[in-house]
Amino acid sequence: MTRRAFISLLGAAAAWPLAARAQQPAMPVVGLLSPLAPESSEHVLHAFRRGLAESGRIEGQDVEIDYRLASGFERFPELAADLARRQVSVIAASGSAAAVAAKAATQTIPIAFIAAEDPVKLGLVVSLARPGGNATGLNFFTAEVNAKRLGLLRELLPTARQVAMLINPTNPINMTSTLAEVEQAARDLALQIQIVNASTSHQIDVAFAALSREWPDALFVAPDGFFTSRRVQLAALAARHAIPTSFSVREHVEAGGLMSYGASLTDAYRQLGVVTGRILKGTKPADLPVEQSTKFELVVNAQIARMLGLTVPDTLLARADEVIE
Repeated sequence: MTRRAFISLLGAAAAWPLAARAQQPAMPVVGLLSPLAPESSEHVLHAFRRGLAESGRIEGQDVEIDYRLASGFERFPELAADLARRQVSVIAASGSAAAVAAKAATQTIPIAFIAAEDPVKLGLVVSLARPGGNATGLNFFTAEVNAKRLGLLRELLPTARQVAMLINPTNPINMTSTLAEVEQAARDLALQIQIVNASTSHQIDVAFAALSREWPDALFVAPDGFFTSRRVQLAALAARHAIPTSFSVREHVEAGGLMSYGASLTDAYRQLGVVTGRILKGTKPADLPVEQSTKFELVVNAQIARMLGLTVPDTLLARADEVIE
């Protein structure tokens, strides 16, 4: 064998692994849209990755996750459109605003969602049992439990008459359903509702400054991803101004809030990961019925209650899933 032929043979052999790698399919990419800020969302992102793993997909090994975390709901159309242009394998959208933006951005890329409101009314699916399109996921139930949460707050504060409600006007889908549910429940409980708007950290400070002058009996914080990302600020302000406050998810109470009632956010992200993983394995969204939250939690911070001079009724403590001492 001549020297030239030997060198050619070596070159061909070296190229074989490169050619084999080039023929391997590209790693699928999941675009994750979430309203939670990066610094406050690691626990739910871990739950999402755990759900993917339950479906046989491990980040970095056989799936890539493109994290699109936005603290402002107005950015979702832009972020969803960018994911659609990138042609990701699945868009995983947390929250009604993110899900609606994803649905508007693409009718072909599969979408797995967490929707706080009825997915049928939002136009995400044809029906819960037969989604019939490119989207399916989880109905998180926030608006539906608002009435019960207000009732629990009234149980803690039986003499309350005026309750302020903090709401995010830049999240109109959630705002509309929350207002309707809470205002009806307030009438049934003979409570007056005072609406307070905030969509930035500064506006939250301004809202509490106003509340400290008007002295409502309690504060009801609307379920909202932005408020969850600002849970430390909200808990600190509620304690500083001595306002008994009710939240929608346990993360607020763990940050120093008084009480919460609602579906488990961590479990919802895990379920979102499971659904996303099933789609990656080849199941069409149209064939995956929309699931519903099954894990609801009542969490009470007894230490904060004592600080506020409140006695938590034994009946409420007995029903609590967790009492933080």
